Amino acid sequence: MTLRTADPVTSAYRRLRTAAQTRTPCPPVRDLIGPDDEALAYAVQRRLTEARTQDGGRPVGRKVGLTSPAVQRQLGVDRPDFGMLFEDMACPQSQAIGLDRLLQPRIEAEVAFVLREDVTDPQVTAVTVRPRVAYAVAALEIVDSRIAGWDISFADTVADNGSSGLFVLGADRVPLDAVEPAAVQMTMSVDGVTASTGSGEACLGDPLRALAWLARTALAHGDPLRAGDVVLSGALGPMVAVTDGMHVRAHLTGLGGVEATFTTPVTKGGS
Repeated sequence: MTLRTADPVTSAYRRLRTAAQTRTPCPPVRDLIGPDDEALAYAVQRRLTEARTQDGGRPVGRKVGLTSPAVQRQLGVDRPDFGMLFEDMACPQSQAIGLDRLLQPRIEAEVAFVLREDVTDPQVTAVTVRPRVAYAVAALEIVDSRIAGWDISFADTVADNGSSGLFVLGADRVPLDAVEPAAVQMTMSVDGVTASTGSGEACLGDPLRALAWLARTALAHGDPLRAGDVVLSGALGPMVAVTDGMHVRAHLTGLGGVEATFTTPVTKGGS
């Protein structure tokens, strides 16, 4: 039996926020909110979003998680979720990403969308969301977990902002009349060796279906998708653990390439 505290949302929020602030992974929060209580988990996520915004963070979009059967199997969960993207999570391809910004990073390749207009239709579908997209772009999402050892249930990852970390967008902005997201084929290499493959169909059957799911869900949560939002639509194949010095490049047919390099910053000694 799961024991509940008097205020499980606050307790879970404090545990995850402390882990992020101290850069020390924490135990799962499912002992506080249960392993699959979606309402409580998103309540924790909202508390963390509010705190980050109050600290000066600027939301720039959302990420959809757990859309690929391969990733669901890796993490032992069975449905999509979403998290917030903040401006300081975006990383340019031209600069190495310091591992001191992350705790337990893994990386995956995705189709990202940038919205042309707000999405406020509660019945929106993959077909009707399409004209609301300005363009698609190849993306790498660096997922991370504040929970030690990635020991997560559905509620743990939702509460932890969908296990979000950082993201990188490619240079090619492709309108949807020039690419079919479901038909995209993805190859991700690590230091020149293929490490993950997949396709648009692995993302809920179609990345646009994932976008429509997110739009309906965000609206139901009272915070609809807005024009200019970046949406990471979900993994196209298995994620890969990130290590020091790793160079990752993904190629998505019709969308081009996107890459990232990781490094551990050298601490200057003083004496």
